[in-house]
Amino acid sequence: MPIPHMRRKLADNLKRVRDRIAAAAGRAGRSPDSVTLVAVTKTVEVDVIRMMLELGATQLGESRVQELAKRASMIEEYRSRRQLMGGSQDVPPAPTWHMIGHLQRNKVRQVLPWARIIHSVDSLRLAEDISAQGAKAGYTTDIFLQVNVSGERTKFGMAVGATGHLLDQIREMPSIRIVGLMTMAPLVDDPEKARPHFVRLRELFEEIRAEHRPGPDFRHLSMGMSNDFEVAVEEGATMVRIGTALFEGLGARAGDE
Repeated sequence: MPIPHMRRKLADNLKRVRDRIAAAAGRAGRSPDSVTLVAVTKTVEVDVIRMMLELGATQLGESRVQELAKRASMIEEYRSRRQLMGGSQDVPPAPTWHMIGHLQRNKVRQVLPWARIIHSVDSLRLAEDISAQGAKAGYTTDIFLQVNVSGERTKFGMAVGATGHLLDQIREMPSIRIVGLMTMAPLVDDPEKARPHFVRLRELFEEIRAEHRPGPDFRHLSMGMSNDFEVAVEEGATMVRIGTALFEGLGARAGDE
């Protein structure tokens, strides 16, 4: 696909997704600005990621550590090269990288230099490693506690009943900030079938704020993907993780999680 056509298609997709977010937020009596779009770049080419940045979509998500580190380093190299060649006016905005997939403890050191937001913390030991590695390197990482609201065995995340206890265990750890909860709803044809899972995460979020007093940083709900993000926004999502709806028609199959 020619670059100009690809850019127009990407801009159209981005506008369409943002309009759908705004409409869903309006139905819930919320401002569209209360919802952050995280573009899940998984299988798209780096050129497409550059276009996303130039179009102002700077929150980027990856589910695999190796791919995140590779893509983040390539984008940083590109931005540095543009700076040298043309000055700051020719440099696309710097991205903020989100680690949205399951994170193994032995990959923490690899991911921290690039991703300062991790959506998938579901154990005490993982939180301890993020805290320890961040303290050594001088990083503070924003983390979400991943909750398996649906109870599906194929999904990662802690049980609903364990969430408050884990928060209490890790809330005073150095170099991390607990900023909210994340979940993945079951993949269903009808987005309405995902609604009860989003409702339950929002209820859990409110229970934790009332009973555990996690502080002002605890204000986000990361929930909703291409097939159900409008329902998620209606139920309180402040971050939606979208790939397919952004990159369809570009000759590569992008994915949410």
